[in-house]
Amino acid sequence: MVYQNLPRTQLLELKKELTAEYEKYKAAGLKLDMSRGRPGKAQLDVAIDMLDDKSCVSPSGLDCRNYGILDGLPEIKELFTEAMGVPAANIFIGENASLALMYTAISFAMTFGVGGCKPWSKYDKVKFLCPVPGYDRHFAICEEFGIEMINIAMDSTGPDMDTIEKLVAADETIKGIWCVPKYSNPSGITYSDETVRRFAALKPAAKDFRIFWDNAYCIHELYPDNAVKLLNLYDECVKNGTEDMPYILFSTSKITFAGGGIAAIAMSTANLAEFKRHMSVRTIGADKMNQLRHINFLKANGGFDSIMRKHADLLRPRFETVLNILDEELTGTGAAVWTRPAGGYFISFDTLPGCAKKVVADCRDLGVTLTSAGATYPYGRDPKDCNIRIAPSSPSIEELAQATKVLCLCTKLAAIDVILNAAE
Repeated sequence: MVYQNLPRTQLLELKKELTAEYEKYKAAGLKLDMSRGRPGKAQLDVAIDMLDDKSCVSPSGLDCRNYGILDGLPEIKELFTEAMGVPAANIFIGENASLALMYTAISFAMTFGVGGCKPWSKYDKVKFLCPVPGYDRHFAICEEFGIEMINIAMDSTGPDMDTIEKLVAADETIKGIWCVPKYSNPSGITYSDETVRRFAALKPAAKDFRIFWDNAYCIHELYPDNAVKLLNLYDECVKNGTEDMPYILFSTSKITFAGGGIAAIAMSTANLAEFKRHMSVRTIGADKMNQLRHINFLKANGGFDSIMRKHADLLRPRFETVLNILDEELTGTGAAVWTRPAGGYFISFDTLPGCAKKVVADCRDLGVTLTSAGATYPYGRDPKDCNIRIAPSSPSIEELAQATKVLCLCTKLAAIDVILNAAE
């Protein structure tokens, strides 16, 4: 029953039925939240034994209670190297979240410059490319530093590389691009091999152009035995002699504790020397006791693979609950389309143009909190007002079912209103 094909009388009758259902939900007093990709309690409990670790001395004999080791314990870098796809010597271990390292890298570039080039703050305007829909916190960093953001369309293979290649080759004020290359936030897509190769082969006008490769979900599979493969950007850059371009980021924020994980940034030898020089003034080093807890916990539990399988078992039924209800309620209506990710933390949901803000507001009216409409675009401005990010990780399966049904109801009502108004 495609809504766009229904006669006005039938649409009005359907709206009447859906409005009655809306009022029932409103009377129910729901308080449900699908707004952010927070790990659920059961996921946080996966690493709870880590808190019992009272070890102080690293495997190499360092007392982790004391100062030293600016770039992190060698044992944690060795554990991270497989996930990040970069040699341990090129990894810098930072604080509890990769967002802090991204912010720091941008701050250093603005203040001191990158690769011997002048500071970005000395330009009248600095620009970043932003694949959309994308991660709101990336965009917030740009806004914080007054960096102009340029939308780049995404498809099933990744960002529009034709546009990226053209823009970076012509404009030296374009200094970087944000990328979530595997299970992208929020679309859940993974960049194709061709897309990764084209990133590695970029020829930007700016010598200090940097690819912020935020590989947050590189090992976050929903179906571990059928894991999606992402081509290794660092290896491809080495082949092309462009290894100075990428900053590769990773963290355990959604693997151990979301507020007490470990973040890492990897880069070329030349970039790392520069980064460490600035970091040596900023800090004496990140929390080595936390690094040691992670080393002991991961080694005792069979490494990342074993831990991530536990997370997959907890997340998979949540994603499947949401997707099954979307299929049942909205397939064939023409009111929305959505992604079916094989990993990561989000589902990207597109209403008819002009509906997302109303859907989010109506869901809030019924007690269901979603990510703000527009959040997945720079400056909070979705030009089509259609994209909503769904985060299934935190609520219980029962809560997810309720929240998703509310989302479907509000989507149907918004779609009918748009169709009726267009026909007037």
